[in-house]
Amino acid sequence: MITFRYVARDAVSGKKVSAEVQAESEKAAAKLIKDQGLTPLEIKQANAGSQLLGGVRHRIKAKDRVLFSRQMATLINAGLPLVQSLRTVNSQTQNPNLRAVIEKVIGDVEGGQSFAEALGKHPKVFNNVYVSLIAAGEASGTLDDGLLRIANQQEKDAEIMAKIRGAMVYPVIVIIVMLGVLLFILTTVLPQVEELYRGLPGAKLPFVTRALLAASDFVTGYWWLLIGLIGTGAFFTTRWARTGPGKELVDKLKMKGKPLGTLFMKLYMARFSRTGATLVASGVPLLQVLSITAAAVNNVHVARSINKAAEKVKGGKALSDSLEGDPNFLELVPNMIRIGEQSGNLENMLAKTADYYEKEVDEEIKTISTIIEPVLMIIMGISAFIIVAAVLLPIYGLVGKNIIR
Repeated sequence: MITFRYVARDAVSGKKVSAEVQAESEKAAAKLIKDQGLTPLEIKQANAGSQLLGGVRHRIKAKDRVLFSRQMATLINAGLPLVQSLRTVNSQTQNPNLRAVIEKVIGDVEGGQSFAEALGKHPKVFNNVYVSLIAAGEASGTLDDGLLRIANQQEKDAEIMAKIRGAMVYPVIVIIVMLGVLLFILTTVLPQVEELYRGLPGAKLPFVTRALLAASDFVTGYWWLLIGLIGTGAFFTTRWARTGPGKELVDKLKMKGKPLGTLFMKLYMARFSRTGATLVASGVPLLQVLSITAAAVNNVHVARSINKAAEKVKGGKALSDSLEGDPNFLELVPNMIRIGEQSGNLENMLAKTADYYEKEVDEEIKTISTIIEPVLMIIMGISAFIIVAAVLLPIYGLVGKNIIR
């Protein structure tokens, strides 16, 4: 239930009344106020601010949506009405943000909207794929099957992304430790070396030591400028990467850059195939399937190729022929689609294609992880050699000149 603060006018005395009421939605709150013989003048959600703050601490994760979908599928399959199923799931939901969204969905469904329409009002929680599958399930009377397909797809997506993030944890930790050690050397050790040799006659520091000392002076003297430059650069780079030209370049680098290009290409093929298989199995029309998958792949170049293929399909061409030869699609995808079209079993062929590329993504992650480890070790070795040389070479130079006896 949502708490609403309201200002209303008493129909008998004409006085204004301020109070709170709990209801499923603003419409339901207005009805309760009218039932008390009051005319509502203003209704506001009382806990909107706390929910906004809670959004920072309690983001709606993929596993929350998966659990919601599976619970809804089970209850609807058991014969419970939609609203009762939503209330039951809402009472068991731990995430406060998701509870707030479900409460709004309940209010909209009770107000006469379809389940898909109610979910579509929350695109940050339920994307186009989710809403389309729900709409197809409602239209065909197989809402429980649609919810299960959604849960399975989301689990697959979350599993792949978790593996990619997991593969990045080790190199990120190593790089952070390396930067921390380098910063310590620059700000603590090297200034002491410079102080030691400053007063010695004939002491000339090697180039590598002088270079690192210059870097040390800059870091210690202008650390605030360095932080500002890094922060500003990161902010504007991130903003630029989300714009049209920026996203095009980033997405192109993802597809063509080494060694991650092959990984991302297989990831996009798996995402296209899995989403397409789920939508086709739910009875979504092919042109709508292509429109939704274009948004789901999250790459402007692959999405552009899908939209071009959709135009060809609209003109009567087969999907496999429309995608064949496209540089943004791996060759296996149109070949498997052609087999599915010829056999009348497109959803199974897309699902098998998705399974194949998901396994390929796993292998690619293992390969990249194997390559990253020795590369990092080499970088660490070179960094350690430069630092040791910068500290020890001056000592050997002074000993050779008999300055230190």
